[in-house]
Amino acid sequence: MTERNDILDVAIVLVNEGYASTAVGPIEVFASAGTMWNEMCGSDPEPRFRVTTASIDGKPVQSAYGLHIAPDRAIGNLGPVDLVMVSASGPVPAEWMSRHSALPPWLSERYRSGTRIAGVCSGVAFLAEAGLLDGRRATTHWGVAEGFRQRYPDVDWQTDLLITEDAGIYCGGGVNAASDLSLHLVEKLCGRDVAVKVAKSLLLDMPRPSQSGYALLPIARPHDDRQIQDIEHHLGVHFARDLRIEDLADIAGMSPRNFVRRFKEATGHMPGAYLQMLRIAAARTMLEDGAPSIERVGRAVGYDDAAFFRRIFKRYSGTSPSAYRARFRPWRT
Repeated sequence: MTERNDILDVAIVLVNEGYASTAVGPIEVFASAGTMWNEMCGSDPEPRFRVTTASIDGKPVQSAYGLHIAPDRAIGNLGPVDLVMVSASGPVPAEWMSRHSALPPWLSERYRSGTRIAGVCSGVAFLAEAGLLDGRRATTHWGVAEGFRQRYPDVDWQTDLLITEDAGIYCGGGVNAASDLSLHLVEKLCGRDVAVKVAKSLLLDMPRPSQSGYALLPIARPHDDRQIQDIEHHLGVHFARDLRIEDLADIAGMSPRNFVRRFKEATGHMPGAYLQMLRIAAARTMLEDGAPSIERVGRAVGYDDAAFFRRIFKRYSGTSPSAYRARFRPWRT
């Protein structure tokens, strides 16, 4: 952690076709550091960041939902800054990267000059397009992860994480992870006390380590293997039963060895792991509905051993069943 008392310069890069909150959220977090808490407590504000917004050409950008945001300047007119954070664009880089082609080389130049670089959600693609993430750990939103792996195979994608940090390059995993990443950077640059005060002022949680509790399970890649599709359907109907590889292979009309190979090639998962993910997905739904008994949920999805169920649930969801239920169950008045 680096302790600094001087004001740091942060540039938020606005891009078209994305989510305005991935720009506005960081602006509010950085602008609140050293100010909002102080003002509420009756002391003089001591701002820790000076925030500037920029777009590629200095013109207003339009979000995915039609909101227009006017930047302070063009990226080419930015002076030296300590940190550049890129907001999110759409989910498929192939559809919009060419319209933002000036941004990746600019980011590469800034990084070579010593600037910290951060990307949020699909905005991480700009960092990957610049080659900044090759051989490095990175994350992005779980929903675009497979497409990003295919487009940027040299990146060490760790998409179960909400935040990654590698050699002065920072990535946030989802739209709301923009605030998590911003708070992480406030803590990194100004210390935990400042970050906690920002979180309290804005009623935010401190950064979470994982986004696995938000992903849909199982995440099986699309495929055309009809026999394996039939087995997937069978697993979806009978996931709570004890299902042996030999029985599944027999249903598919294959040898057990050939079945396991075909299943892994088609879905990207071993049959046992796929079954576990189906069970945990069903358990999540029950917990989201407010199921009162963790043990009963475990039994309903195929786990008679409650302790084993809790371990498996945490492995795939990043949190315990009770914590997941508390986070996602319906509000009651």
